[in-house]
Amino acid sequence: MNTNDLLTTLGLNPELLSGGDLPVHSPIDGALVASLHQHTPDQARAMIGSAHEAFLAWRNVPAPRRGELVRLLGEELREHKQALGRLVSVEAGKITAEGEGEVQEMIDICDFAVGLSRQLYGLTIASERPGHRMMETWHPLGVVGVISAFNFPVAVWSWNAALALVCGDSVVWKPSEKTPLTALACQALFERALARFGDAPDGLLHVLIGGRDTGEALVNDERVALVSATGSTRMGREVGPRVAQRFGRCLLELGGNNAIIVAPSADLDMAARGILFGAVGTAGQRCTSTRRIIVHRSVAEALLDKLRQAYASARVGNPLDAGTLVGPLVDRAAYDAMQSALAQARAQGGTVTGGERQLAEQYPDAWYVSPALVEMPAQTEIVCHETFAPILYVMRYEDFDEALRMQNAVPQGLSSAIFTTDLREAERFTSAAGSDCGIANVNIGTSGAEIGGAFGGEKETGGGRESGSDSWKAYMRRATNTINYSRELPLAQGIKFGDD
Repeated sequence: MNTNDLLTTLGLNPELLSGGDLPVHSPIDGALVASLHQHTPDQARAMIGSAHEAFLAWRNVPAPRRGELVRLLGEELREHKQALGRLVSVEAGKITAEGEGEVQEMIDICDFAVGLSRQLYGLTIASERPGHRMMETWHPLGVVGVISAFNFPVAVWSWNAALALVCGDSVVWKPSEKTPLTALACQALFERALARFGDAPDGLLHVLIGGRDTGEALVNDERVALVSATGSTRMGREVGPRVAQRFGRCLLELGGNNAIIVAPSADLDMAARGILFGAVGTAGQRCTSTRRIIVHRSVAEALLDKLRQAYASARVGNPLDAGTLVGPLVDRAAYDAMQSALAQARAQGGTVTGGERQLAEQYPDAWYVSPALVEMPAQTEIVCHETFAPILYVMRYEDFDEALRMQNAVPQGLSSAIFTTDLREAERFTSAAGSDCGIANVNIGTSGAEIGGAFGGEKETGGGRESGSDSWKAYMRRATNTINYSRELPLAQGIKFGDD
């Protein structure tokens, strides 16, 4: 199925995707896929106004009924899983399994949200005043702005949108300029679900196509109650203060510099498999990609032998071809950043294996690389910096306290893991004195989180939580209600006022 057929299957007219000033290139071969018209800031503000009007109506729809719309969206995603997954591969460069896996993640979060639509629970709280009942209730929040990154062009949107919709909110989505087609495809599938649903207000979902000025319009608008932004720490430093200045809410998912500790008791075969996917999956362009290995000296050489063999067998190539494990970097800038990081690693005492450009003759306008394995004498400055590429730094440790200090001694705090069969090490790693990350795994890698657990991290990762657990509360506002059913009017804390 060619790209035009994909777009048609997903409800987009290819003829409407040309003639604009935003070129969309496929990382697979650098080919121009579309030229889109960008929205202006004024158009963005108009869409936000439309979304706000939709919210005012949608908040009054019972939550289980709102869940029905999300259920229908999940059905559309099931029907179009292969086509949308392939478009993810074409536009983001992911291998087929990862592209379809991302759509499956969307389906899963829709299922989760449908169940949640009947479980938006508050609390009943014992009142100190006789004849009073105190309770906590949750209400729809408003317009939710979603800013997503190229590496998960559809899944991250769905984490936010599925929960926001059942919570009674409307959504304005600004996708990455590198992956706008998948967003438009999701909008088309959502409109199919809306048509089947029948009585939803217009304006529940808008997609903003554009660059920085469009994003700023979304971030600065007081009608946007929550901005959920996924991207770089630099981006978060700009978005967070702007939203805070107008007293809006922010949900930030930013950088990750994820480490795996490999202990003396680890199952090294299992560790090597977990490390390989974490380090080279999505060509190292996941926020949860494994970037650091902290391995005990006693097993370091044995683990490195296994990693070298695994890296040698990891096929780099067209992500649409069967057998490919490592697709392309998203663009030339990503390749240049990788080469700069490797040069700095060498200057700081590192020994680099891999990292060379691949398939340049076959794909001169694409940026394929062999994953790089870098042995470092210490956790130097470049190791503490997140490079969005398949670079894996390997360092050795002597005792577990040292390993934990290295694990935590970076600015980012997203995902982490330990491979060990020592119960004490595993429990300590997941304790308050262990990993300082939002995700701490034992005997699995850093990548591949499930939707049932809240996703996010600490420090420069931004502190936000998306997806499962109680993350739905971010999309609602809480009210404390006290009802007096007595004939008296006592004050709290036993206060006497006037003649009372």
